[in-house]
Amino acid sequence: MYDRLMRAVHVTEFGGPEVLQHVELPDPEPGPDQVLVEVEHAGVNYADTHQAENSYLAPSSLPLVPGGEVAGRTPDGRRVVALLDGGGYAQRAVAAPGRVFDVPDGVDNVTALAMLVQGTTAWVLLRRNAHLEPGESVVVHAAAGGVGSIAVQLAKAWGAGRVIATASSEEKRELALGLGADVAVDSRAEDMTTALREANGGSRVDVVLDMTGGRITDESVAALAPFGRLAFFGMASRRPPQPVQLPSLLKHSTSVSGMWLPHVFRLPGNVFGTALAELFDLVRDGRIRAVPGGEYGLTEAREAHEALRARGTVGKLVLDTSR
Repeated sequence: MYDRLMRAVHVTEFGGPEVLQHVELPDPEPGPDQVLVEVEHAGVNYADTHQAENSYLAPSSLPLVPGGEVAGRTPDGRRVVALLDGGGYAQRAVAAPGRVFDVPDGVDNVTALAMLVQGTTAWVLLRRNAHLEPGESVVVHAAAGGVGSIAVQLAKAWGAGRVIATASSEEKRELALGLGADVAVDSRAEDMTTALREANGGSRVDVVLDMTGGRITDESVAALAPFGRLAFFGMASRRPPQPVQLPSLLKHSTSVSGMWLPHVFRLPGNVFGTALAELFDLVRDGRIRAVPGGEYGLTEAREAHEALRARGTVGKLVLDTSR
């Protein structure tokens, strides 16, 4: 039995950032088929905000320690990142061996965490959902965020003809352009359908990656070209889009798909491991990079969630477990 205490973020009632409590808890005890990780940094994702309020695709149960991804070391000294079912906002966590991945030299913790969930999400969206072809136009909503900032770079690296980024501020739009986007659109545009077509030289768009929801999703579907594809992977606005009408898809020969990253582990072969290895190689070759979004201490988890929910962040947010 482990009798040490560790610092962690604890949730005993569902709600917003105010329910995140900084406490001391007993160390997790790894089972026979689990790996203990001494956590140096924990990734912060939109999914964590949904987990804390019990609005995630997988229901939460109380009490809980949020956090689905960590970077740190195993007892034998390996540098790793790991995917968890929860428990990441802590100084120690346990993970299944098949969801623990070695971090190569030259890749820091923040970059490794950015690639673990956001990077693989962008990879799967472009490769498996959108089946991106060279020369196609790609819209990346929330392009300055964790997934969006990597998706912009991947789309360019894989030969997209025009990458159209959307973001809510001039600073975020400049960041997206600096990552390789060809044009940046204000995400608050009154008519996103028109804005996207204008950004694409008057033509409809081939691919849209969307995690916004609400009218942005509706108007993006309306902007798709024949055989265009929209991949839906989140609802940051917390507003559902209108139901998709199948006759409308038939009329325009368009497709709408959804993607939840845990389902990737049900695919034959090691798709997730393949994606992560390719992303690490692209990082080491200098073709893509992570955008640091800020480091918070465990005691500042509330502030991290507040910033994320306010959509005032860019890139990858992490918690430093040493403070």
